[in-house]
Amino acid sequence: MPLDPQARQVLEQLAALGLPPAHTVTPEEARRNMKARPRAAGPDVAKVETRLLPGPAGPLPVRLYTPPGRGPFPVLMWFHGGGWVVGDLDTADPTARHLCVGAGCVVVSVDYRLAPEAKFPAAAEDCYAATCWVAQHAAEIGGEAERIAVGGDSAGGNLATVVALMARDRGTPSLVFQLLVYPVTARHFETASYQRYAEGYLLLRDTMRWYWDQYLNRPEEAQHPYAAPLLASDLRGLPPALVITAECDPLCDEGEAYARRLQEAGVPTAYRCYEGMIHGFFAMPELLDKGKEALAEASAALRQAFATAAARPV
Repeated sequence: MPLDPQARQVLEQLAALGLPPAHTVTPEEARRNMKARPRAAGPDVAKVETRLLPGPAGPLPVRLYTPPGRGPFPVLMWFHGGGWVVGDLDTADPTARHLCVGAGCVVVSVDYRLAPEAKFPAAAEDCYAATCWVAQHAAEIGGEAERIAVGGDSAGGNLATVVALMARDRGTPSLVFQLLVYPVTARHFETASYQRYAEGYLLLRDTMRWYWDQYLNRPEEAQHPYAAPLLASDLRGLPPALVITAECDPLCDEGEAYARRLQEAGVPTAYRCYEGMIHGFFAMPELLDKGKEALAEASAALRQAFATAAARPV
């Protein structure tokens, strides 16, 4: 399907900003440019609070979003995108708000360490540590330890897959769902979607190469399943998943491949590719009708997963 007209308009608006591709500037400049992109505010929530949790390398900032109503609520751990190099609590704020309201859950947005200052597996270990803390202290934030999901977009989707793997491999915590939005699952730049959408569709193949170079200490780490979960030998025993991809996105094929691997491993997994959409569309519901639709689909899937977990016998 051709590029959606609304997505084309978004690309034209972003091009008009004149911001250089991330791989052509320093990480610091790339972060400033990411924050310079306009983004609509998300909906109001009942409470927003920033905390410092104990992390592997010191205090780990998180932002807590609490929905209206009476708790305790289920919890979504949310890991922002940005190639492990850019992005923060502010760039993730609108999406966290939408998911908090849409899914009726506490959202814990994690400000994990970024590369290249902190390379693999720093970001993954931060996200795992935050998830463990929430599981142990859920009542303190109005949450339920028995109903915790993980989710993220792009590199954050990668981190969500990895936290689910870590939780299974290390025996804790118990997770009920994973929401994976155009996740990075392998360092492989020759898929059909990488070749077809290498340039001109927001996320560039050269930028993804650069992100991987910033994240990894050495190229062979790309074979580790905690960096590239598509290469994990066994995906059995992971929580149910919803995998969302965008058709006009270099990451489309690896997201679909990971969903297929989950299904083959017996993990209940729904997969949805949004036709004509570009990388980042999930965070643009005010500009893209399909972004709004994807948020609604994700929220409904989370609600269903949380309801299923609540119905299980104790």
